[in-house]
Amino acid sequence: MPDPSPRGETTPRPPRASLRTSVVWEVLKAALDRRAEATGRDALDVLDTGGGSGYFAVPLAQLGHRVTVVDPSPNALFALERRAAEASVADRVRGVQGDVHGLFDVVERGGHDAVLCHGVLEYVEDPAEGVRNAVGALRPGGVFSLLAAGLGGAVLARALAGHFDEARQALTDPAGRWGEGDPVPRRFTAEQLTGLVTAAGVEVGAVHGVRIFGDLVPGALVDTEPGALEALLALEAAAAELPAFHSVATQLHVLGEHRT
Repeated sequence: MPDPSPRGETTPRPPRASLRTSVVWEVLKAALDRRAEATGRDALDVLDTGGGSGYFAVPLAQLGHRVTVVDPSPNALFALERRAAEASVADRVRGVQGDVHGLFDVVERGGHDAVLCHGVLEYVEDPAEGVRNAVGALRPGGVFSLLAAGLGGAVLARALAGHFDEARQALTDPAGRWGEGDPVPRRFTAEQLTGLVTAAGVEVGAVHGVRIFGDLVPGALVDTEPGALEALLALEAAAAELPAFHSVATQLHVLGEHRT
């Protein structure tokens, strides 16, 4: 159901793609609510690195926050501008062309209450530098949200598809790739991600498995069985913080707070 925003708008949970983002959206929204309460400010300054067309940025702006999206793609930023205008939040969303390695060429260091780094580390040359830069954009006590591809989910998916050699290749490859045709340049374990975040000065609050079951369930079942989507979302939420399921999640989410 939509959530009421401080400005009287309604913010829909990012929709059926919610199978991919529901867990992240709910915990991120709760973390921003806590930050707003701690600072006494309803409108927070949020930075979305690699935020593309605004899948998270626009709903966050609908909650009343000011969101800056940094993305290297002009086409994505154009789509962001259009999406923000359609949602009547163009005054609270700003798109800037750039990337996480040159982040401080385009945004202020230490000027944000929250930084999202979603789907970025897979594609950068130096993940540690990428995390350090993203964290460097935070104010003390700010919220850091990191989402990246999980190694175990890829291994499991290749094995269930009958590609056993590729599954073994992903398991042993330093970057977690299953072969030359793999579209994802790099995957991570939960331990690798929490290590990167901790080294950058973030106190890890929670780790979540994302798309633990969603990528394994036939789409036809979710689309046609009454109540199946809601039940699957509830199952994903229930399993997300259980460490036993992190090793098979398609994506891993790390949420933390910048230490003062």
